[in-house]
Amino acid sequence: MPPTPSPTGEPSPALSTAEVEATARAAHAGQTDKAGRPYAEHLRAVAEGVRRRGGDEEQIAAAWLHDAVEDDALSESWLREAALSRRTKDIVLALTKRAGEPPEEYAARILATPGARLVKEADLAHNADPARLAVLDEATRARLTEKYTRMRALLGLDDDPAARR
Repeated sequence: MPPTPSPTGEPSPALSTAEVEATARAAHAGQTDKAGRPYAEHLRAVAEGVRRRGGDEEQIAAAWLHDAVEDDALSESWLREAALSRRTKDIVLALTKRAGEPPEEYAARILATPGARLVKEADLAHNADPARLAVLDEATRARLTEKYTRMRALLGLDDDPAARR
């Protein structure tokens, strides 16, 4: 990742992917997913999904942080000041759902942000993993499956794989 200016305007070294991972793990410590698993497992799976799909280091960093602001694990202020590329920050903010935001607006923001679609694709893939969904009750499983299918359609994820970046 290219250096990000510090508050004084001087370039500061960017956080390495390992540092971003450690920050995300610490921020989500003690948090679990809907199945009761440590939340860091989801973050790791999304980051690996981005890597497998050909994502770059900025997208992988965003994958580690994709839920941090939304879940109040890290503040938007922290993100603004973090030694991360502008692109990584933009992707994280694009993936941060806003209260009461219609899915169409959320999808439009993702599509308008370079690199965000690929990260959301990896997030949806892990969220919709049949093994993860199998441990949930039928009503929750059906609701989430419908939600993820709709978002994939809004993002056009059933089309040309080359367009996903």
